Amino acid sequence: MNITQTIIDVLDECLSLNGRTQGFTRDTPLLGALPELDSMAVVSLLTTLEDQFGLVVDDDEIDGATFSTVGTLSDFVSGKLAA
Repeated sequence: MNITQTIIDVLDECLSLNGRTQGFTRDTPLLGALPELDSMAVVSLLTTLEDQFGLVVDDDEIDGATFSTVGTLSDFVSGKLAA
């Protein structure tokens, strides 16, 4: 499973970006760069990632840096899966 690509797919779906994520890479900025990624979207995104990857994210585990780029979000998910 390609975690980064799965996250990009989830971003496209959760934020209704209609394929705008096709050019996304690990370096693509998220929080502050995508107007669609507001506080409610973060909650929806986390819920979808929990379902997709079968993990549980506690509120105190996340901060803005987690959503800085596609790569930081991917690394966060990878770390959760490895734990």
